[in-house]
Amino acid sequence: MAQGSKRNILLVVGALVLAGAAGAGGMYFMSSGHTMARHHGAGMEHDEVNMPGLRGENATAEESAELALMFRKFDTITREVENLPDGIRTVTNSSDPEVMDALVSHSVGMIDRVGQLDDPKILIQSPTLDIFFVRGKDIVSDVSVEDEGLVVIQTSDNPKVVAALQEHAAEVTAMADRGMQAVHEMMAAEGRSHGH
Repeated sequence: MAQGSKRNILLVVGALVLAGAAGAGGMYFMSSGHTMARHHGAGMEHDEVNMPGLRGENATAEESAELALMFRKFDTITREVENLPDGIRTVTNSSDPEVMDALVSHSVGMIDRVGQLDDPKILIQSPTLDIFFVRGKDIVSDVSVEDEGLVVIQTSDNPKVVAALQEHAAEVTAMADRGMQAVHEMMAAEGRSHGH
């Protein structure tokens, strides 16, 4: 299947998810939390409720709200990753329908952004994503919602991209397992702060 056709499938899946979420009273995008940090003097207070680190220079409020919802309810998420010789196959699910809608919408949206080389520049974003927004045209993505959950297969002929896909899949699994704690650990290991 051609790359353009795959992108069209992703956009259709994304539109269906968003339409379904809205039809089911899915205004959770706007109600899932504020993203403004509390200011104290020259710095910002660590804010686990509003999660200001989920904002991005080029991210929409809806994208940040999806991330916040997934982090708040990370304990409802299950995830399996299979490393392939040329990429990854992941299966992600949530016992919470609202979180599942956010998972699908976020995944489809981010894969489309990668295809367009359109980096959202989220404050806490992992450096492993940098290669995706430079070499996104080297990634072939197949996304489907199956009985087992959201199935994403991403492959590449570029060994550096394959390594980044596999590393990022492991990072996402850590976040699904431990939520924001995993982000703090990754950023501390890299010597970065999370927007303070």
